[in-house]
Amino acid sequence: MKILVVGSGGREHAIIKKISESPRVKEIYAAPGNGGIADIATLVDIKADEIEKLACFVYERGIDLTIVGPEAPLAEGITEAFEERHLRIFGPSKEASRLEASKIFTKEICKKYNIPTAGFEVFDEPQKAMDYIERAEKPQVVKADGLAGGKGVVVAGDKVEAKEAVRAMMIEKQFGDAGLKVMIEERLYGEEASILVLSDGENIYPLASSQDHKQIYDEDRGPNTGGMGAYSPAPIITDTMYQRIIAEIITPTVFAMKEEGCPYKGVLYAGVMITEEGPMLLEYNVRFGDPETQAVLPRMKSDLIEAIEAVIDGRLNELKVEWDERSCVCVVLASGGYPAGYEKGKTISGLDKVKKLKDIAVYHAGTKKEDGKVYTSGGRVLGVTALDKDITGAIDKVYKAIKLISFDKMYYRTDIGQKAVKRVKS
Repeated sequence: MKILVVGSGGREHAIIKKISESPRVKEIYAAPGNGGIADIATLVDIKADEIEKLACFVYERGIDLTIVGPEAPLAEGITEAFEERHLRIFGPSKEASRLEASKIFTKEICKKYNIPTAGFEVFDEPQKAMDYIERAEKPQVVKADGLAGGKGVVVAGDKVEAKEAVRAMMIEKQFGDAGLKVMIEERLYGEEASILVLSDGENIYPLASSQDHKQIYDEDRGPNTGGMGAYSPAPIITDTMYQRIIAEIITPTVFAMKEEGCPYKGVLYAGVMITEEGPMLLEYNVRFGDPETQAVLPRMKSDLIEAIEAVIDGRLNELKVEWDERSCVCVVLASGGYPAGYEKGKTISGLDKVKKLKDIAVYHAGTKKEDGKVYTSGGRVLGVTALDKDITGAIDKVYKAIKLISFDKMYYRTDIGQKAVKRVKS
């Protein structure tokens, strides 16, 4: 098979590494890819949102399957554009992608189909949003309606911070059109987990649980980022809790999408808060999570291509996936200043040393390769991942590997996985 993976981040690197292990895959292309992906795939100079160019490339090269990594091209209709040309593609339709492209759409689905989530109000005028915040008795979360690269959510500590979030989104237009409408919802308390499932529109196949770390600083402080690290499995997701999440959140959502005339086919990522009352939906993503994918796929022993084709062909009920019982931890190395302004073009050293380590993988995100050297080119630069028999061993192993890597102003969290350690010990 010839495969094209659309995207340029750590998630795409993890997907490409995984599918490269399939005996069915002979050629892999990445559009546009990055410095690390270049080692195992042919880079194509087409951006992820250049849908017509991607379709032409796939047709001309006789690509057998396209896998879409990021959310933006899905929200813009890449799946329909490919299917109209009879090109095989993995990813939900534009209509189904509204689960991520519009937080308001998702909330309305939750309300209509009784899916547990926080109470909310929607605003298209900043002053009305601020007046609501002033009247609110409970702490609030402010969310830009549209796509904002994982940064359009502010968990406000007080009313001043909540109003500042509204100002940034709606008046200063920090996220462009994504902030034309905002949603203000009650803050939920508990521990968050990431649930990834495959759906063929009818059937659901749960993947391994994981937990993301959104905030930039240790102990979950500071602004949200695209994700600073993840681990899998998440001990808070017991078998009983997983069954509740599937029964109360995931299954009703897949049913709802079918009822609404836009069946969901692809990978569905649910951010779930485990509260004292039970699991509550925080948000949906319509693609593999980043960096959750870098912690989940290394544990998948089965062929990812088989799973993807089961989704496309509507036969998930026949799928069986085997998992490595070991724990996996991914820590993101970021450019200094991220998620705000940061410098690019910093030389990365130590990657050759890490390559020699067992059960360690380095997934490139914001990198480029020139003249045999690797340089930073983004906010999240690398994802260092380790497998070990338990979470403590994986954490120890990943941070030892990180010590071998360096670039100017490199930053990373030092507490990835500690919630799991506390839960396992308790």
